[in-house]
Amino acid sequence: MKPDFLGWGKQIMKTGSLLGAVALISACSFSVIPEGAARGASDQVSDQHSGQQLGEWTQGISDLDQPQSTINVNPAKAIKPVASDQLVKIGGNETRAVGVGIALGPDIGALGIDAARASGALKSFRTSCSSLARREDNSGLTQGQDWQQSCDAAKAWPENDANRFFESYFEAVQIGDGKAFATGYFEPEIKGSRVRNGRYQVPVYRRPTNLLDVDLGLFSEELKDKKIRGKIDGTKLVPFEDRGQIDDGALAGQGLEIAWVEDYIDFFVLQIQGSGRLALPDGSVMRIGYASQNGRDYTGIGKLMRERGLLADGKTNMQGIVEWLRANPQEGMKIMRENKSYVFFNELTGPGPLGAMGHPVVGRVSVAADRQFVPLGAPVFLNMEHDIADGLWVAQDTGGAIKGSNRFDTFWGAGEEAARIAGGMSSRGQALIFLPKGTFARLTGR
Repeated sequence: MKPDFLGWGKQIMKTGSLLGAVALISACSFSVIPEGAARGASDQVSDQHSGQQLGEWTQGISDLDQPQSTINVNPAKAIKPVASDQLVKIGGNETRAVGVGIALGPDIGALGIDAARASGALKSFRTSCSSLARREDNSGLTQGQDWQQSCDAAKAWPENDANRFFESYFEAVQIGDGKAFATGYFEPEIKGSRVRNGRYQVPVYRRPTNLLDVDLGLFSEELKDKKIRGKIDGTKLVPFEDRGQIDDGALAGQGLEIAWVEDYIDFFVLQIQGSGRLALPDGSVMRIGYASQNGRDYTGIGKLMRERGLLADGKTNMQGIVEWLRANPQEGMKIMRENKSYVFFNELTGPGPLGAMGHPVVGRVSVAADRQFVPLGAPVFLNMEHDIADGLWVAQDTGGAIKGSNRFDTFWGAGEEAARIAGGMSSRGQALIFLPKGTFARLTGR
């Protein structure tokens, strides 16, 4: 999934077909393409260790009011963070994990990882292995060959003995101060149709052929990992059409429509999540996933609405925002158009939704992270204020809002419970990254 977006999970309960969770916040500028889907989690999170500001809306979840099935009966053991003076910094580039400092964490066997969580993580790690060895690790922590031994072992390792697998092949490493912030995202379902008819008038577009991605790192070392999106006008690269222009028909007549949906607000929320399901008139389901984004800035409408005094006390969550949009359709459309970012989709016919590695993300197992600080495919251990997020995850996705060390977006799957948990997930705690044994010694000479 991908985006310039930010914002995952912050609660939206729609008066109709959509139960969703999204946090809408500002994201990267036009000059930089978001990495994840349109979902991202709150683009910026108020967090001193990450330098980000809190998401637009947050409704915390309480273990007291959760159904028993959502409570983590095996919360993680507390992690004692390594002091900052024990961190080893490699190079001066603090935009990568090696530059903010690393330290060995506790023995993995001492973390008390839940066996079921370990089993799920082993399955997803095994799925990611086909990409791990050939992907460049932007964090600077690993090299492709580092993962080969654990990937070979994972192929036939029994899932009922997953804890021993992670203890045998990995070491826990703290990145920076290890202070984590986690939000949540999920896969929403809205009403749609493969053909345009009376009720279904909102187009779902595939990626336009004239939308270009430009890797600025090819032109300057200083711009490494920076990209922009736009289109060619004569001899110039110019910005692609924004949300308002697209809504007004800039792409109509080009045969780009892959489906049509019933409700614009529902689709607006689905765009932020970056993938979702369309409930079709015949009872079947069409799954759509992030294909690209128009390269325009993301503007979080929740923040705008709060600043303008449009939301009453107790109505600053997603549910309140959607209620206001529906009660004020003309003003609401204008506000949504202030978010110039627009997401394009393709149909998913296999397992999904797909994460940034090109593999399916799995509810309660996959997590989005910043690839500058976490190797995609690496296991991640979280110990959070909300125990439901405790345990072992696998970094298989990115997001435009998921930036900085120890910033994560947890994926909860589809359905009402997933929407509720993702919508309330806004939690702080501690994080460890699992790297192949010997990685710390190779990096630090210790």
